[in-house]
Amino acid sequence: EDFCVLQHSNRRVAAGICVITLAEAHPLLQSGKTIKNINYQISANCSRLQNKVSGKSKRTCLFIFQMQGAQFLTELAPLCRISSSDGEEYTIYSCIRGRLIEVNENILSNPALLQEKPSTEGYIAVVLPKFEESKSITQGLLTQKEYEEVLLKRRSSAS
Repeated sequence: EDFCVLQHSNRRVAAGICVITLAEAHPLLQSGKTIKNINYQISANCSRLQNKVSGKSKRTCLFIFQMQGAQFLTELAPLCRISSSDGEEYTIYSCIRGRLIEVNENILSNPALLQEKPSTEGYIAVVLPKFEESKSITQGLLTQKEYEEVLLKRRSSAS
């Protein structure tokens, strides 16, 4: 199950903010899948919906000076669980270390956004990596071209 991390880089002042989405090869984006439920409740004591971020921000460059209350995530931290109508359940992971800035509550009332507009309105969460880790995070990700090459290799080995 592939995930996509879209990173906005502002090299002058801040780490790149990251948007977590489903990658084009994720099973939920394949034809015939219908999303039944999205749940940000990770465990009895952990709901990503309870993430409340406060702090000062500078509007001109999308830079957060102070964040209080943001949940810290590791690469393997679950963001949500998505159930499809065929009974499959998919856990969506953060993929990167950082602070959870927000989850997309719009997909709760309109889950089709995940499939129709996965890299825009159907995003899953926004994560802000630590400034000192943002470069290493970027280096560990595939570019769009590299990802397309991986998909080609998968298809050719499957046939």
